[in-house]
Amino acid sequence: MPQTFKDKCVVVHGGSGAIGGAVARAFAREGAGVFITGRDRARLDAAARAIEAEGGRAEAAVVDALDAQAMLRHAAEVAGRAGGIDIALNAIGVMHVQGTPLAALALEDFFLPVQAYTRACFLTAKAVAPHMAKRGGGVILSVSTPASRLPGPGYLGHAVACAGVEALSRHMAGELAAFNIRTVCIRSHAIPEAVTAGSHAREVFRPAAESMGLTVEQMLAAKPPGLLVERLPSLDQMAAAALFAASAGAAAMTGAVLNLSGGITLD
Repeated sequence: MPQTFKDKCVVVHGGSGAIGGAVARAFAREGAGVFITGRDRARLDAAARAIEAEGGRAEAAVVDALDAQAMLRHAAEVAGRAGGIDIALNAIGVMHVQGTPLAALALEDFFLPVQAYTRACFLTAKAVAPHMAKRGGGVILSVSTPASRLPGPGYLGHAVACAGVEALSRHMAGELAAFNIRTVCIRSHAIPEAVTAGSHAREVFRPAAESMGLTVEQMLAAKPPGLLVERLPSLDQMAAAALFAASAGAAAMTGAVLNLSGGITLD
């Protein structure tokens, strides 16, 4: 069976997490050489072994996605080994305060996710774009949630962070078009499989679940109000969206937000 991304070089920041790991495995199945980063060596090695167990190629490196020099060094090392970079995804997760209304929210707690997520996406693009340009083009992927389009108390920092990530992706499309580099942001609703014990995602959803008198699992098992499809997205669907966005079939797509919100948001 043909492999759509055979011999492509894919970098996934946050590749040891649920979403980043699922996307990395999907690209590896399609023949890409995958370079995953994160801050936990044991989790990174486990993610790389999972890819290799399926016959894929993966290399793992401990890299802080908020460290500008570390990101530049890693991109240069990857490009030197692979001859360039074709696709990059930033799927990091950052622990931050959720569920606290404006009156009780400290400025530092509000600004932490805004700074972290926009910084990481900016640094990803800055690090990989020159190597994509030398390769003749590429695709930069990012991840957001519907938070920026939904009013409601307790999620100010997260909402502004998602709006910022989407704005960065849209604006970079124009700036990088001259180098044949496309940008696509994937806006996904909650993915139940990504919410595991001790995970960043679980802590993000815990305040909302508690406000409804439910466990996180009970909340995610129910169909959220406003969802227009049968169920919340899966990791496989998230990975499939990333594959499509980076494929030749999406060559006319850039500066776009690929909406996996289940109809919670319609733009």
